[in-house]
Amino acid sequence: MTAGTAASQDVVTSVPSPCINVCRMDDATGLCEGCLRTIDEVSGWATYDDASKRAVWDLLEGRHVQWLAQHQQARA
Repeated sequence: MTAGTAASQDVVTSVPSPCINVCRMDDATGLCEGCLRTIDEVSGWATYDDASKRAVWDLLEGRHVQWLAQHQQARA
């Protein structure tokens, strides 16, 4: 395996950022309105290892469910 091949494999297996370029912090929740991460999760993302990034993604699933429920109740 060459160094170039190893580097391209790292790119394929790296955990993507949940950022969707809607970067506004909600004062009430402390979460980004776009990706639902905390400011600590946003600022630390670049230094997180893949396991930590996956842990954040797991948290985001629950936050998204809560967000959807709250916004559906607000419409009712």
